[in-house]
Amino acid sequence: MALLPYLILCLIPYTLASQRRLHPRDDAAFSPPYYPAPNGGWLSDWADAYEKAQRVVGNMTLAEKVNLTTGTGEFMGPCAGQTGSALRFGIPNLCLHDSPLGIRNSDHNTAFPAGVTAGATFDKDLMYQRGVGLGEEARGKGVNVLLGPVVGPMFRKPRGGRGWEGFGADPSLQAIGGAQTIKGMQSTGAIACIKHFIGNEQEMHRETTVLGPGYSSNIDDRTLHELYLWPFAEGVRAGTGAVMMAYNDVNRSACSQNSMLINGVLKDELGFQGFVVTDWLAQMGGVSSALAGLDMAMPGDGLIPLLGDSYWGSQLSRAILNGTVPMERLNDMSQVTRIVATWYQMGQDQDYPLPNFSSNTLDEIEPLYPGALLSPTGVVNQYVNVEGDHNITAHAIARDAITLLKNDDNTLPLSKNASLYVFGTDAGPNSNGLNSCSDQGCDNGVLTMGWGSGTSRLPYLVTPQEAIANITPSAAFYITDTFPSDLTPNASSTAIVFINADSGENYITVEDNPGDRTTADLFAWHSGDELVQAAAQAFSSVVVIIHTVGPLILENWIDLDPVKAVLIAHLPGQEAGYSLTDVLYGDSSPSGHLPYTIPYNETNYPASVGLLDQPFGQIQDDFTEALYIDYRHFLHANVTPRYPFGYGLSYTGFSFSNPVLTPLTPINTTFPPPRAPKGPTPVYPSTIPDPGEVAWPASLTRIWRYLYPYLDDPSSITPSSNASTSEYPYPAGYTLTPHPPPRSGGGAGGNPSLYDVAFTLSIDITNTGSFSGRAVVQLYVSLPESIGVDVPGLQLRDFGKTGVLDPGDVETVVLNVTRKDLSVWDVEVQDWRTVMAAEGVGLWVAGEGG
Repeated sequence: MALLPYLILCLIPYTLASQRRLHPRDDAAFSPPYYPAPNGGWLSDWADAYEKAQRVVGNMTLAEKVNLTTGTGEFMGPCAGQTGSALRFGIPNLCLHDSPLGIRNSDHNTAFPAGVTAGATFDKDLMYQRGVGLGEEARGKGVNVLLGPVVGPMFRKPRGGRGWEGFGADPSLQAIGGAQTIKGMQSTGAIACIKHFIGNEQEMHRETTVLGPGYSSNIDDRTLHELYLWPFAEGVRAGTGAVMMAYNDVNRSACSQNSMLINGVLKDELGFQGFVVTDWLAQMGGVSSALAGLDMAMPGDGLIPLLGDSYWGSQLSRAILNGTVPMERLNDMSQVTRIVATWYQMGQDQDYPLPNFSSNTLDEIEPLYPGALLSPTGVVNQYVNVEGDHNITAHAIARDAITLLKNDDNTLPLSKNASLYVFGTDAGPNSNGLNSCSDQGCDNGVLTMGWGSGTSRLPYLVTPQEAIANITPSAAFYITDTFPSDLTPNASSTAIVFINADSGENYITVEDNPGDRTTADLFAWHSGDELVQAAAQAFSSVVVIIHTVGPLILENWIDLDPVKAVLIAHLPGQEAGYSLTDVLYGDSSPSGHLPYTIPYNETNYPASVGLLDQPFGQIQDDFTEALYIDYRHFLHANVTPRYPFGYGLSYTGFSFSNPVLTPLTPINTTFPPPRAPKGPTPVYPSTIPDPGEVAWPASLTRIWRYLYPYLDDPSSITPSSNASTSEYPYPAGYTLTPHPPPRSGGGAGGNPSLYDVAFTLSIDITNTGSFSGRAVVQLYVSLPESIGVDVPGLQLRDFGKTGVLDPGDVETVVLNVTRKDLSVWDVEVQDWRTVMAAEGVGLWVAGEGG
């Protein structure tokens, strides 16, 4: 990693020799039980919403409560999933819908750049504005809960299919990107749903089905807290209304009913006040998931959709009536108070629109419940345009993410009258038409996003071919991945070669890659390496443009002398063309930085982060590399990467000067000060309701396969005399006695003292070159040996980005270091521990070049 030599506070230097391998704790093999589910409502920021929810829930029938916990079934409404309603209280069917980069399968929406592109900007303001745009479009379409942002996976597996949906291969980058997105989204009234909680790092074998169990991500306690939980904690602190559980198991317990993760970590330790929802069809049981803290099941079906069966719905009504699920749990589960409180917290009781689109069709009039086969029809699409001026934000992100890896001889920027030859299908359109591939499940034309549920339709697309042709009309285009055999360019011509690498979600296989990059590995698709090599044989000046979902091996051509410049344009969304030409022709200087490391070879990674493929039995994915992923691993193993995390060149130069470190909140204790006690939570009668509350209404016209809360003969169900102990096979360790409040908790995201700013670091940045440009400042922390455990040598903790600086301009950037930034997770004490007075802590600043 190339770091600027600004050692701001350094008492013990980082040395590779001082590092030792972390080992998982013995108890990481099996997730321990944590019961009962903690009630929500004890944080002051949510008190008003919970007070409103308590008044409503206290007057709901059992059917209304169950209705809000259970989806109505696959394809039983306009959205990816929707709950039942409680119309007496003004609560409609709540619409939950993808995606984290735009409104999926809709119309007149913006296809924003992907999360990894936003991460590459290292720009907090753009991350926030992207969130605002997503929230405004969700609200405009009537989406109550937008399923994003993504902060898991975290590129632990470079070939994993969905890393591109998140912000990068670092917990702080993920945390800041996720938190800024949540704040932006929820400023509009839309509910953010941060996902996937937790350890979903590959797509193959992720999901338990009738064919077998999904893999188990086996993560030790410290690694869980310091890496994978870190961005979720920041998301909870930012106020996220919902958290989606992952498909996989964690420590051999399914995420959707992992009581330690949901009850212990998320709701108790992190103080999460919103509701917990499954990923689609990830619910594994009824009573078991209810007791483990799950609040909402999506889309509501059991293991096999469209059979009219559910683990909850009418079965949850039955479980309440017979006493196997305590009424206390139902009342808290948004199921019910958590869901209703979140609805109030975001102000969705105030004129929030109903869905005006259908994710099932683009036609105006179609069946209202297509999963029912026999369904009433009606207007399902009103074609409401929600794009606004969001193209401006989308363009800025796509442009400011572009990362310059190489620029020999100042080949870039190009002259507008340069002699250009452009190669590669990635420069052009999808040959079958815009949005011709469902959920972008193909690699045809310029790669704007990966594939799967994390996508949206493109409202339009200006391709790089169109944008270049508009600026340099004489450019010659060869929109093919095979280099023409009869080409004889003149010596002054420049070749621009477009290549890409794709990945996505497991339910779609593209060119033999089942989500994860199994066939393509970490190389360019469509023989992209060979295309660059051929161009380098014919031209003396070659510029390579890469659209990619993640790390790519460049060794087949990166050192060829004719390859003068290389740009990674990431996944630009709808703004692929002019955002690129802004940089190619010098209207903007590149200011993106790598959100992951690019190695020389895939063998540079730890063996444990490879994809796992096992046809029989449950895959045990042991996170034996512990804290050492991406740049942490490369530093620890003393392996030089081709391009390090955070790397990025500019057309101009910057100097960093006048660092000023200002202490703010003293660190005078090893552990944070004691947490405050929990505030009060809503209380309801615990008596089992009248069975008549879930009897079929006489006036109801039933929809086949629709999931209802009603029972045929509820009066025949009587409570068990001893349901809480011996007559029902409760999960091991189940109890009704609450745990003592965890010492590491006390607020949203944990103990509020963890987020006290210990130091601010201000630094002056001067544009010393001849181009206008923006500079990124990255702040890394090194912890001393006196911390008492192995720690990565450097860890990103904050970053900032200047505005556009003209030559000679100066801007001061201020970065923060919190108590948590300087802490490690103590597995014995179960709290965050640091060194007194930050003694021995090192702060390092990195900028242009990495």
